[in-house]
Amino acid sequence: MRDYDDKHPMATHVKQSLALASQRLGVSNPLAYVQPLIDRAFSRPDDDLAYADNALSPGAVPFEPSFSETEPGMLRFTIEPLGPGASPMARRDEATREMRRLVGPLFGPDALRWFDSRSEEWRGFGGLGWMQYGAWFGSAFDEDGLYSAKIYYELMPSQIDALAPSLARLTRMVMDQMPGLMPIFTSIGCKRDLGSQRVTFMHRGPLAVSSLGPLMNRLGIGHQLPSLMRVVGVALGGRFELPNAGVLIGLRDTPEGVELKLEILLAALPDLPARFLDLLRLGLSERPRQIAALDRWLGAFGVADASEPGQFSVLSVRVTPKSPARISLYVRPIEFELRDNLEEQRLSQ
Repeated sequence: MRDYDDKHPMATHVKQSLALASQRLGVSNPLAYVQPLIDRAFSRPDDDLAYADNALSPGAVPFEPSFSETEPGMLRFTIEPLGPGASPMARRDEATREMRRLVGPLFGPDALRWFDSRSEEWRGFGGLGWMQYGAWFGSAFDEDGLYSAKIYYELMPSQIDALAPSLARLTRMVMDQMPGLMPIFTSIGCKRDLGSQRVTFMHRGPLAVSSLGPLMNRLGIGHQLPSLMRVVGVALGGRFELPNAGVLIGLRDTPEGVELKLEILLAALPDLPARFLDLLRLGLSERPRQIAALDRWLGAFGVADASEPGQFSVLSVRVTPKSPARISLYVRPIEFELRDNLEEQRLSQ
């Protein structure tokens, strides 16, 4: 066992990871912007297994970096605020305060007013009894500092009317088209020059990727289904049917039209290929610059070993009317994985 004096807050490791990754990627250090948030979220000792009980990354510390093919040089990550034991309302309020603290001074009063108008329903006191985790907070950084901030609020079907009118109509249409989709959260993001809101649905039951065709046709993106299926099929070793509780689908309006984001929860797959990372690179073979950016990003977080498939938590694939499939990859750096510790604890009892 470790001596008490050897223990550090988990925040120490999260901050070290972010500082090193920002240096390797050549972006601003996030700690200049969000260090107090990190300190509050990860204040418990680094061997506290209570961290594993979270909604963002169950079984691991709730710190999830992600690579986006559309923003390849960014340092992006999401956390669950306030750490183990915090109430959903406290997490929601913490994430909301952090959004307002950053958006107003850095992006301007117009951006803050836009965020306040979009988030009003979720900042109030209604429906607190049903919340499970409250909110998550995400941010992205480039060489100039904070590039974007995002909050993920839990969403009930009864709150659809509180969405922007166009997004509310889109949400209802999608649920009519695919009754197996249930809205579970809305994400509100602010960048330096624009904001956007997405609704994310959980798909109840298994999903054949090809069954998205009718919905995508109705959304005006049906011609992108082959591109989406190619990326999924290559990365998953020929698998095109995704299991129950293994799929999220996000939708938002963009200047190009509706964007569909298929999120595959990799831990739900019974047979993720051992060569998953190599297969993912193969799917990007026509875009060598994106492969180089992905490898650089993985190296920045020390996730370069393809023999560790458990380090990859989510593969998302986005399409718009004008853009074929583009991937994002969410990771669980191995130093923040707690499953082995939990199993050791279980066996020792």
